[in-house]
Amino acid sequence: MGSRKAYSRLIGALFLAGFAFYGVGFGLVTSVVGTPDFLTTISARHTTLVLGAFLMLLNSVVDVGKGVLFFPILENHSKRTAQAYLATMIVEVILLAVGVLCLLMIIPVARQGVEAGQASLAFAKALGSLAVQSNAMAYQIAEMSLGLGCVFLCSLLLRTRLVPRFLSIWGLIGYVILMAGTIAEIFGVHIGLLLSIPGGLFELVLGFWLLIKGFEPEAYDQAS
Repeated sequence: MGSRKAYSRLIGALFLAGFAFYGVGFGLVTSVVGTPDFLTTISARHTTLVLGAFLMLLNSVVDVGKGVLFFPILENHSKRTAQAYLATMIVEVILLAVGVLCLLMIIPVARQGVEAGQASLAFAKALGSLAVQSNAMAYQIAEMSLGLGCVFLCSLLLRTRLVPRFLSIWGLIGYVILMAGTIAEIFGVHIGLLLSIPGGLFELVLGFWLLIKGFEPEAYDQAS
C-alpha cells in the first residue's frame, strides 16, 4: 500500500483535482450551452465546449483513481464496503462520460443544422436541447451513485477512525443530503445545487486534510 503520507497525499490530491476539473469544465460548458440560442454560436465557441468537456472527462479518470486507491485500505477493514464503493464510482464515471458525449454531439448537430437551412435548424435546436437535458439527467443519476458509494465510504471511515470523527459524520450527512438533492432534481424540483454544498465542502476539506495531515497512523497501520 505504500507509505501513509504518500498514499494520503495522492488520494487528497485526487479529491481536489476532481473538484477543480469538473467545476472548471462545467463552467466552460455552461458558458456555451447556457444561452437561449447556443446552437447558432457553437461554430465560434466549439473550442470552449470541447475544452470544458475534456476537463469533465478528466474528472472521470480522477474518480476511478480514487476508487482504486481507496480499495486496498477499505478492503482490509471490510471487503464488501470496498467493493460497493468501487462499484458505485465506476457507475458514476460511466454516467458522467455518457453525459459528456451527449454534449459533444451538439457540435456536429449544430454544424449540420446551420448549413441545412431554417427548417433543419429548428430540428437541430431540439436535438441540442435534448443533448443538454440528457447530460443533466446523467449527471444527477451519477451523483446519486456517488452519494451512495460515499455513504459506504464515510461509514467505514467513521468505524475505523482513518480520519477524525467530525469529518466522517460531516461526509455521511453531506452525501445523504446530496442524494436527496439529486432525487429532487430528477423530479423537477431544482434544489440540487444548494443541497450539494455540504458534500462538496466535505470533499474539499477531506482533500486538504489528507494532503496536510494524512490518514490517522494507528488506523492506517492496522489496515496495512
